[in-house]
Amino acid sequence: MYSIEVKSISKAYGKVQALNEVSFAVERGEVFGLIGPDGAGKTSMFRILCSLLLPDTGMAAVDGFDVVSQMREVRCRVGYMPGKFSLYQDLTVEENLKFFATLFGTTVEEGYDSIKAIYQQIERFKDRRAGALSGGMKQKLALSCALVHQPSVLLLDEPTTGVDPVSRKELWEMLLMLKERGITIVASTPYLDEVRCCERVAFLDQGKVRGIGTPEAILTEFSEIFNPPPLKTSPSPSDGGDVGSDKSASPCDKTPTSCEESVIEVAHLVKAFGDFHAVDDISFTVKRGEIFGFLGANGAGKTTAMHMLTGLNQPTSGTGRVVGYDIRTEYEQIKKHIGYMSQKFSLYEDLTVAENIRLFAGIYGMKKKVVNRKMEELLRQLKFEEHRNDLVGSLPLGWKQKLAFSVSIFHEPGVVFLDEPTGGVDPATRRQFWELIYDAARRGITVFVTTHYMDEAEYCDRISIMVDGKIKAIGTPEELKQAYGQPDMDHVFTYLARQATRSSD
Repeated sequence: MYSIEVKSISKAYGKVQALNEVSFAVERGEVFGLIGPDGAGKTSMFRILCSLLLPDTGMAAVDGFDVVSQMREVRCRVGYMPGKFSLYQDLTVEENLKFFATLFGTTVEEGYDSIKAIYQQIERFKDRRAGALSGGMKQKLALSCALVHQPSVLLLDEPTTGVDPVSRKELWEMLLMLKERGITIVASTPYLDEVRCCERVAFLDQGKVRGIGTPEAILTEFSEIFNPPPLKTSPSPSDGGDVGSDKSASPCDKTPTSCEESVIEVAHLVKAFGDFHAVDDISFTVKRGEIFGFLGANGAGKTTAMHMLTGLNQPTSGTGRVVGYDIRTEYEQIKKHIGYMSQKFSLYEDLTVAENIRLFAGIYGMKKKVVNRKMEELLRQLKFEEHRNDLVGSLPLGWKQKLAFSVSIFHEPGVVFLDEPTGGVDPATRRQFWELIYDAARRGITVFVTTHYMDEAEYCDRISIMVDGKIKAIGTPEELKQAYGQPDMDHVFTYLARQATRSSD
């Protein structure tokens, strides 16, 4: 008997066919991947398997129990981690764990052995609110809560989105340990290294299963989706093509007349919370039109530094200027002259595409004639002409992210800050997003970006890597790989991040 059996499952939301005759089976103790682009139907499939959503047609069973008629039995056997952090931010670590144990009619003590290896890593923070944990620790807590009732099947919907590369590796080591205990694991992920951790994968696209097989077989067969061509810049006399391999496409190539202008200047910047220095004496400059990668593990201090640079928080000591304005005294001016795209989707989901564009253009004081002209240009560029009156909440994640970025630079700011803009987005859509970034840089807009995708780090002109609140390394991707003797940015990041001495929380 299969651990999971899905036969001809279909699910529609109005005119949108989320799942269309989907069938697959998962062996007991198997690590199985559900992969595919945004809007493929993966989350709908997970919700049906854990009995949170009823299918329109077809059947699905977990450990032989039907997900519709035997819902109670299914829920006792399934642990589920949804894509968005699902725990209670205002409850402590221990309170969250006790709450989920109670939901399943058990206790933490009774289920402790099943979560011991994972929970012990965060147990010393048991009195801390879940909302105050770093991304990696939140995921460990969520995994502990999903396992506390000792399920036989674990369903993970993009469990590592927003988590740094080192924490991602640690989480997958835990999952493979759970496999050794006979737990069946079904996971979706946009990270190709995580796809390769699965024994088999099913590729979903537009609600249909396009293929089932080993990771390498599926990634090869559908390489246009999972391994799109390398990103290229526009041809120029000194540009050899590939951004990842040819760094001749420097910011000076993009904006030769303004290359020497520094848009961001930071000297000895510190942000302390009591005795804790979240940002501990950092200094750097970023030039006009440069794509500057600001990397670091969860808890390294990146977001705190960005909050100071964007005028959302003031430093404890040190100096900084952004587009010519002092971050201590002119932060309101800074807000007017920058663009910002946060980790959390920043547009209004109950407004249409056009309404969102007009709203943010109005906030920045743009004239109506200019707004109308630029909006038409933007809709054509994004191929959104037919979707101008669609509610933003109805768009696939990748579309939302491209729209949010375009809105953040609609007023042509001097610099745009992007805080993990492509988290959870499939490779082909991420490539399209980076084409928008390169187009902005060619127009002279400085791009200051944080990311946990190390292939994206290769696309930056320069990179800094924060460890324990300090900038541990700064330079071009090629310079950093040579300096640390590593083959790629993933290895450079892991090498530096594992030198951290303070807890990420």
